[in-house]
Amino acid sequence: MSGNAGERPRLTAVQYGVGPIGSRIVRVAVDRGIEFVGGIDIDPTKVGRDLGRVVGLERDLGVDVTDDAQTALEAEPDVVFHSTGSSLAAVSPQLTDALTAEADVISTTEELSYPWWDPDNRGLASELDETAREHGVTCLGTGINPGFAMDTLPAVLSTPCQVVQSIRVERVQDAAQRRRPLQEKIGAGLDVETFEREIATAGGHVGLSESTAMLADALGWTLQTTERDIEPVIADERVRSDYVTVDPGAVAGIRQRVRGIVDGDAVIELDLRMYLDAPDPHDRIRITGRPPLDVVVAGGFHGDRTTPAIVVNVVPRVRAAAPGVATMLDLAVPSYTRAL
Repeated sequence: MSGNAGERPRLTAVQYGVGPIGSRIVRVAVDRGIEFVGGIDIDPTKVGRDLGRVVGLERDLGVDVTDDAQTALEAEPDVVFHSTGSSLAAVSPQLTDALTAEADVISTTEELSYPWWDPDNRGLASELDETAREHGVTCLGTGINPGFAMDTLPAVLSTPCQVVQSIRVERVQDAAQRRRPLQEKIGAGLDVETFEREIATAGGHVGLSESTAMLADALGWTLQTTERDIEPVIADERVRSDYVTVDPGAVAGIRQRVRGIVDGDAVIELDLRMYLDAPDPHDRIRITGRPPLDVVVAGGFHGDRTTPAIVVNVVPRVRAAAPGVATMLDLAVPSYTRAL
């Protein structure tokens, strides 16, 4: 790629998955100077249309969305932004194709954020790690949660502590302000029986166990196991979003907790509450130690806005990272960067 002396070469990217989060990633990345050379999605209403129009920009980006990943990856992008699913097993072939094309991959797949914890994912993680190393590229799973709010940020906040005895992270989100797929994922509008059958048994929000394991790793704790519980939040009055109306007695959302057990004690607790009209949205990190810390983000991190920001902001760190499957713990401390 040519340019005037002193100019930074322009980064090129392919967006793999052009749903609500993928579309936001493209908009943030374009605003930061990244050039898109491809877009991949299986939705027939998007295929064949200009990527810029699909993601809601008021201009063309000069590249059409395709359902043929191999064709898009022939453009040899520097980076593939990947946002298609939560399950590592389901998306592993997609990640492999992108890595084989010798692109760094930044994915919002929750199980990729710390894939070494779940025994079912360790083999896949090793295969992806080998592929990435073979092709000299990096593969990272990240987002606001997992990836930052309940793992990376508390780990960084522990830096001034001489001793850390326990960490509790509390995340409260007003799900009425979030995208439709998330509201569906937390069971908003269901009756309790359906919630127990379809949401609770499926594990609820994906990534809390990975965040627990990542945080334990950061602090040098040997995590023995995790304890999990999921329960519905029941509406006591009618609540609405743009997508669903919840009557009293129906499910407004979810409360999900994971406790990390070290030496027989629950030293990590992640408490996630996402439901329609949740009062006082916030993110809170409490560290018991010397000195103790209590940090509150008033209003909380809006997931649909902050995940795309994180994905784009880590690009320079991922580009500089060693080849292989990485977690946020492996990167140099990320930050906002005005120009990429």
